[in-house]
Amino acid sequence: MDTTKVVVVTGGVQGIGKAICEAFVARGATVCSIDVQENSSFTGDIADEATLRAFSAKVLAEHGGVDYLINNACLSRGGLNTCSYEDFNYVLRVGVVAPFFLTQLFNNHFRPQASIVNISSTRHLMSQADTESYTTAKGGITALTHAMAITLAGKVRVNSISPGWIDTTDTEFSGPDASQHPVGRVGTPQDIVNAVLFLCDPKKQFYYRPEHHD
Repeated sequence: MDTTKVVVVTGGVQGIGKAICEAFVARGATVCSIDVQENSSFTGDIADEATLRAFSAKVLAEHGGVDYLINNACLSRGGLNTCSYEDFNYVLRVGVVAPFFLTQLFNNHFRPQASIVNISSTRHLMSQADTESYTTAKGGITALTHAMAITLAGKVRVNSISPGWIDTTDTEFSGPDASQHPVGRVGTPQDIVNAVLFLCDPKKQFYYRPEHHD
């Protein structure tokens, strides 16, 4: 990977986000991560507009542009039985509004062959009881991916990844926990990292180009 690449990752302190950050750093890229947890890049809540503006301004002031935007951060605050009005809206701001607004803030600063990868979930099509906040956010990011892919066609590649069960605790699973998956095991963050790297590779760029159509 070109060592001049600039990668923006939301929710980069732990789990899948941390693994994504580490993978890009290992390949020589510059990673700009934002997380509500303390970190060395940018600490802040992406549910807040002013925070997003400050973060994007810092990235652009220091690096001038963005090659890859990985919208990873999300959370759950329950569902119909447990989630308040404020909490439901908060989850949507983190999981849907922030990816939209960060894309808007970086829109005029994406470099050639840029890529956006949104981390969705299989929850957007199948769910468990009392998970409406998370499930709705993942449905929203999936739909947002469709729309942005068309709007940014020919300029930025936009894709989403919908992981199933991904273990971030290094637990060994066996029996039905493992066998329910066609691959015979629970997923790991590295599985998602591999998909992200694939989608950011400019060689994987079969996508609609408006200039090819009258």
